[in-house]
Amino acid sequence: MSRSQVFQLEPLGIADLEGLVDRALNDSERGLGGQNVRIEADARLHLATVADGDARRCLNALELAVLTTTPDAQGEVVITLAAAEESMQQKTVVYDGDGDAHYDTISAFIKSMRASDPDATLYWLAKMLHAGEEIRFIARRIVIAASEDVGMADSNALRVAVAAQQAVEAIGMPEARIILAHAAVYNATAPKSNRAYLGIDKALKEVREGRTLPVPKHLRDGHYAGAKQFGNGEGYLYPHDYEGGFVPQRCLEGGSIYYEPTANGLEARIKERLDHWRAQWEAAAGNQGK
Repeated sequence: MSRSQVFQLEPLGIADLEGLVDRALNDSERGLGGQNVRIEADARLHLATVADGDARRCLNALELAVLTTTPDAQGEVVITLAAAEESMQQKTVVYDGDGDAHYDTISAFIKSMRASDPDATLYWLAKMLHAGEEIRFIARRIVIAASEDVGMADSNALRVAVAAQQAVEAIGMPEARIILAHAAVYNATAPKSNRAYLGIDKALKEVREGRTLPVPKHLRDGHYAGAKQFGNGEGYLYPHDYEGGFVPQRCLEGGSIYYEPTANGLEARIKERLDHWRAQWEAAAGNQGK
């Protein structure tokens, strides 16, 4: 790549393609100007729209329309909307299965769910389905987004996504489009939180780069032979023996915080509960210091 000159080709606009059609009909040397051809405005617009930014596809359809249209009594070939539709029966979306269009479209799909935009989500999903994208790949991305972007704000999103993934395997296309749309729209319209995702990455970073913390003695397994003589399990307080199923006993030395909940969706209730627990941990630690 360092010795290559890269050109990024962008799709042409509809107005550009309409102008291309007119030039082709007027060019006697390289186009159809030598023939008595007239194209109606709605037919020109249809060719320019359905060509999807591809000049060659637009010109091929125009040529086919001219060749398959019978001249009228005056010898004029009139390209109507019906003739234009017949010459380009199915729109072929610009989409490569393993290239830029593939990655750009799935990126747009994921970011639309993250941005809580169900309309954009459905459009990019439709584009991928029309182009023949692997439905299992789409389902996997929806499952990931359910945890990465919705997360603890609505844990039901993961259940919906996993159920959709399993259903897609059993159903297949074309009905799988309904299941994928269901899960994708659920993700898009759910409250958002990425705090569990950020928390595990923060913890992994500390494991990789920081001091490895030993397991506190009260959390160690005390059931194997000889464990008791090392003090394993001593001092462990069984939470279910306490009111509310909670006891202010930390399970990690140092007091590091990895999970910081938002106030979004159901995570607001988790935040309230966790703030209360953390306050009790701090108070218990302060009392032990005294």
